[in-house]
Amino acid sequence: MSLINDLINLNLSENTDKIIAEYIWSMSPSLSIFTQFQIILPLVFNVFFSIMIFRIGGSGMDMRSKARTLLAPEMDPSKLPKWNYDGSSTEQATGDNSEISPQAVFRDPFRRGKNILVMCDTYTPSGDPIPTNKRFNAAKIFSNPEVVAEEPWFGIEQEYTLLQNGIKWPLGWPVGGYPGPQGPYYCGVGADKAFGREIVDAHYKACLYAGINVSGINGEVMPGQWEFQVGPVCGISSGDQVWMARYILERITEMVGAVLSFDPKPVSGDWNGAGAHTNYSTKSMRNDDGIQVIKKAIEKLSKRHKEHIAAYGKGNERRLTGLHETADINTFSWGVANRGASVRVGRDTEKAGKGYFEDRRPSSNMDPYTVTSMIAETTILWKP
Repeated sequence: MSLINDLINLNLSENTDKIIAEYIWSMSPSLSIFTQFQIILPLVFNVFFSIMIFRIGGSGMDMRSKARTLLAPEMDPSKLPKWNYDGSSTEQATGDNSEISPQAVFRDPFRRGKNILVMCDTYTPSGDPIPTNKRFNAAKIFSNPEVVAEEPWFGIEQEYTLLQNGIKWPLGWPVGGYPGPQGPYYCGVGADKAFGREIVDAHYKACLYAGINVSGINGEVMPGQWEFQVGPVCGISSGDQVWMARYILERITEMVGAVLSFDPKPVSGDWNGAGAHTNYSTKSMRNDDGIQVIKKAIEKLSKRHKEHIAAYGKGNERRLTGLHETADINTFSWGVANRGASVRVGRDTEKAGKGYFEDRRPSSNMDPYTVTSMIAETTILWKP
């Protein structure tokens, strides 16, 4: 094993200018299978580099990636070559090769050195966005001059559950049984309360190394469940960073033999579900008397409640029951410091008369491109 580890940890920069790039992309939220995809090396490029490519598939959380070699380091996605893959093997397209297009670049915490992770979106051979490419439409909204002028900030609280491999039961839970009731696990400390902390801490540091604006982590109410926060991040970059943070977490759980779940209600009964609370503000909300802008934005959200719920994640009806710090999925509500509301305004925001609000409806398996762009579109561009 030591030889394997030595090879894995080789510092390429000591002997070559070439780097490895990992390309990552997303797949259909209706799929759930993990299939082989064919790597087709392009013959038209006269540069060599290794890149890892990510994509999201399956339940909307199924990420795919492949790697290639680049001749020299590069952090500008516009200067990276596009690549192709077999879209039929991921059930995203027919047998023709589909295309992945680099959109954001991060430092690679696994290979380290000057190697990179590349967040991509997906296109048909004719150049049209594949239906599962949620980034394409989000980018159009975030590039709208009205939206750009408002500098929308997002902070996403990504909850997730760590499962035991093979049995798909939460980490730290007795096989076929249950731990003690909720209460001591939220932000808990101790071997009988915090399960998987080494994964969580490794992920935290790896994200910061990669250049992701992770602002914190904590243990959640249900044992085996954790949360990391990404933000504040402006516009389309929020989706890029959340997806990359998810990918890094998936890789770390793979390394230790645990299973990562973004199911919004992984265990039925008197156990909290998993969400992705989305904190949001615009320039107008952050200015003096921004509370009035916040209230108008919340009113707009209330009028499009059904549309937002439909886009906020699969299986969310199992989570948004009105119990366990959630609002009922069929009813929109908001309040100050109310964790049982659809939208929560913080006490500090009310006191300052400006700030941000929290949309508590998105589920843990939501697509951050969809959720962030929809909130911006409804609150800035939509005219009731």
